[in-house]
Amino acid sequence: MTRLGDLERAVMDVLWDVVPGTSDGVTVREVADALDGRELAYTTVMTVLDRLAGKGMVQREREGRAWRYRPAASREAHIAQLMLDALDLGGSRDAALVRFARSVTGTEAEVLRAALGSEAGLTGPGTTAGDTGAVGSGRAEPGAELTDRVGGPAGRRPAGEAAER
Repeated sequence: MTRLGDLERAVMDVLWDVVPGTSDGVTVREVADALDGRELAYTTVMTVLDRLAGKGMVQREREGRAWRYRPAASREAHIAQLMLDALDLGGSRDAALVRFARSVTGTEAEVLRAALGSEAGLTGPGTTAGDTGAVGSGRAEPGAELTDRVGGPAGRRPAGEAAER
């Protein structure tokens, strides 16, 4: 996935915030107007949108002589892809995932547990929607246990050992 520059990110933020999923999109003028506080030429915004279309970040459709733009994916999908790309930078994906899991707040951990549980269908007798085998529960599907290269299986720390931040 493509990393975005500052101006590209500002334009994408406008698209993500202004264009609902069912919308036909917005014009260059509408994006330029939404970029309050930035003194940008119309052609600058048009160039940024054209480059974002070339990167696959936006979809565009002709409307008369103008184009209408909308995001190709949601903000959440983009962020998730950036996280996956970061895992591919090298080293151990397992160790990076464990380190990440240990750094999230309790509320964020519950969100992850619920998402993993609904994805894996791990709710049933003896489990709750929040007890899904995710990091911190002490359970995992066979073969899916993450191992931290230093601290042992994911989610299991020796008694008294605090999570790293």
